[in-house]
Amino acid sequence: MKTRLIAPTLIALGLLAGAVLAADNKLEAPPPLPSDQEVSNVPEPEVRIIEKSDATVAEYRLKGKLYKVKVTPKVGLPYYLIDNEGKGSFTRTEDMGDPELSVPQWVLFEF
Repeated sequence: MKTRLIAPTLIALGLLAGAVLAADNKLEAPPPLPSDQEVSNVPEPEVRIIEKSDATVAEYRLKGKLYKVKVTPKVGLPYYLIDNEGKGSFTRTEDMGDPELSVPQWVLFEF
């Protein structure tokens, strides 16, 4: 049984090595890093932390506009309120994963 698997495994490894070598020849140089002046022009968010009796609230603002609020309750898990469209309506999310991310959910087995 083992001798039957050795030849196909060696062939597959050879093909994989060839593909890797071919891909290495096609690599391009990475883009240059931004200069210090370009990095300094990027506005940083302002963070205001408010301590309340039942929670800690962190407000994130960019150019004076509130775009995200992180609420960390004394009991329970933190959650975020995010203004996705910039219109002042906030959507609650439990984690800071991509809110637009759609995770595929397939049924693999059913009993």
